[in-house]
Amino acid sequence: MENNRLQRSTKKKNSPNFLIQGVILAAAGIIVRVIGMFYRIPLADILGDEGNGYYSSAFSIYSILLIVSSYSLPTAVSKMIATRLARKEYINSFRVLRVSLIYGTVVGAIGAAVLWFGADIFANHFLKMPYTSYALKTLAPTIWIIAYLGVFRGYFQGIGTMLPTAISQILEQIVNAVISIYAASRLFQAGLHSNLVYGSSKYSFAFGAAGGTIGTGIGAVSALLFLLFIFLSYRPVMRRQRRRDLSRHRESYGEISSILVMTVLPIVLSSVAYNISTVIDNSIYGNVMASMGMEDSVIATNWGVYSGRYHLLFNIPVAIANSLSSALIPALSRAVAEKNRGQIISRVAMVIRFSMIIAIPSTVGLTVLAGPICNMLFRGRDNAALIEMIMYGSTAVAFFSLSTVTNAVLQGINRIQTPLKNAVISLGLHVVILLIMLYVFRMGIYSVVYSNILFALTMCLLNGASIRRFLKYRQEMKKTFILPTLAAGIMGGLAYGVYFLVHITLKHNALGVLAAIGAAAVVYGILLLKLGCVDETELLSLPGGRKLARIAVKFHLL
Repeated sequence: MENNRLQRSTKKKNSPNFLIQGVILAAAGIIVRVIGMFYRIPLADILGDEGNGYYSSAFSIYSILLIVSSYSLPTAVSKMIATRLARKEYINSFRVLRVSLIYGTVVGAIGAAVLWFGADIFANHFLKMPYTSYALKTLAPTIWIIAYLGVFRGYFQGIGTMLPTAISQILEQIVNAVISIYAASRLFQAGLHSNLVYGSSKYSFAFGAAGGTIGTGIGAVSALLFLLFIFLSYRPVMRRQRRRDLSRHRESYGEISSILVMTVLPIVLSSVAYNISTVIDNSIYGNVMASMGMEDSVIATNWGVYSGRYHLLFNIPVAIANSLSSALIPALSRAVAEKNRGQIISRVAMVIRFSMIIAIPSTVGLTVLAGPICNMLFRGRDNAALIEMIMYGSTAVAFFSLSTVTNAVLQGINRIQTPLKNAVISLGLHVVILLIMLYVFRMGIYSVVYSNILFALTMCLLNGASIRRFLKYRQEMKKTFILPTLAAGIMGGLAYGVYFLVHITLKHNALGVLAAIGAAAVVYGILLLKLGCVDETELLSLPGGRKLARIAVKFHLL
């Protein structure tokens, strides 16, 4: 059955629709983030804020090495595969896969070696958190595994189906959650014994953080095995496709290697510039605070609140933008290969508007319900700093969502170097503002929150200007930004009112939050329809849209 589904997706260029594929991946992304959020809560309880600081700091270094080595592979592979399939060059598309696996082997091994042998240098000199080295070494083999995983995910995305990627992501996160909690708990206990032996209080936090990273590697292995199974079952379809090949030019492995490197390199540099801000922030914050006399345990604790809990919450809605971007790039690449300007413009307009319809109410919801949500998810902990971060930093959701999607637009239309240039400019401004806030205004960890909002906003403005220049296209404002903001504002007031009434009546925080979220979702959906932000045609294009349209007609919303 999986073979037939995959085969249908390669035969029909416009069906399934790229937005539906994006919604599938977005749904998986939300599930993954929700699982991540709920397993990180007991994990954070096991590690404490100090251990969570080591854990988060290790992941910041790991993430950059992952970006440099293999993070760009799904995007690059899907783009190259989609372009060749649009021209029915099936043999060339399979050669892209072979070259990509060789590339993944080399860069994955290099990335793993750098993290393993450089762990002490990163921990001692860059992060100023020596005990992070245990978690860094534990993460090293995962980089190699993720390289192969990225190639196969990129291949399936390139042929037009997000289902294997979506299922593999959920499987990966489930395994990750179970193993991480178990390993963190066991190694934390082992660390307590080491504390007694060496007369220290740090080993329990360091070993626990390392245990939490074990699940990442085992989860990646499980996802890779799943994708290998799907790929092997799909090979008969690939053989039949090769017999129908219409290639005018049989690309050599050398040619494909050169194209892959030239495709990967700008995406890598752009992704590094876009994502390295977390690592730079970690290093700058740690070094500045240390120079001001702050203890390393306090630095780790503050960073644990920011990177461990604040990021955990605002990354859930941003995951939708990431998923839409993954579906958009191969879809745009096919449209560019076919020189279909109308399709390019319609896809750009749709994905930007859809991402804002989700991101704007998420921003408002996190702002008005920051306290209740934090107290529900992190019960029994001092959430004062976290609540302030969420309230003041929730606009990052909208800006990071928009910058992520516009990055994908530029990559999809073959302007791969433009997001790099925009990210470098934004990063430079971000670092200057961060240093001013830390040294001059002494704003501590909130300097990181505010400077990151500025970074994402600058990326949005620069990317928007680039899209207007290259596509001669300006995003429609009313239905993309104005009406969703109006609907979200009304929704936010109602959501807080519902929470307040339920909370004072039942004296139960969690029920108040759930009631407020449910009411907010219903009211926001009604307002989108009544204000004309979403019409019947657009509703029907979504998964389950026909059923939603019937309900809307029944209640005279359409």
